[in-house]
Amino acid sequence: MTEIVLTLISAALINNLVLHWPLGVDPLLRNEHRQVHALGLATACLMLIVGTLGYSAYRWLLIPLELTSLRLFVFLPLSVLLIGPLLKVLSRSLPKLAFDGLWPLLLGNAGVLGLMLLNAQDDKGLFHAMALSLGAGLGFWLVLSLFSDLRQRTLDNDIPLPFRGLPIELIGAGLIAVAFLGFSGLIKT
Repeated sequence: MTEIVLTLISAALINNLVLHWPLGVDPLLRNEHRQVHALGLATACLMLIVGTLGYSAYRWLLIPLELTSLRLFVFLPLSVLLIGPLLKVLSRSLPKLAFDGLWPLLLGNAGVLGLMLLNAQDDKGLFHAMALSLGAGLGFWLVLSLFSDLRQRTLDNDIPLPFRGLPIELIGAGLIAVAFLGFSGLIKT
């Protein structure tokens, strides 16, 4: 049980998919301020569902049939086919959040596919894969909200002309990544 909690914390803070491995950076740069929490929640739910189903399909279908080389051909359609129904369920259950227009951002998120490949690489069990998936989703949501706050603060401040826009956002993302490096000593193995 302790290992599962440590995996959850590690995936969210230490081995963050966006900051540690630059997976899923595109939604950070293209989201609107009003959709931050909707995108974060949708991505966290998608990572949990797809990570669990991808691990199950890999361990209990592809390995017994000796078709492990086809994992990308299973993982990619699995993630794409679940985006639409997930957004419909989330928009019905949480009508105050703006889930419209998130389909392309979830489709282009390489963090979802990267998470499924990480789950297939590790053979630590289903609960470990679920904890890694949930931690990765929550970590993405955390970085997304931090980056949105950083973007809002840079819009309100006087930034020199060469640094306005994308350059200051990339510098800010690098500083957030350095700040997250401080969590690397949190869990010792």
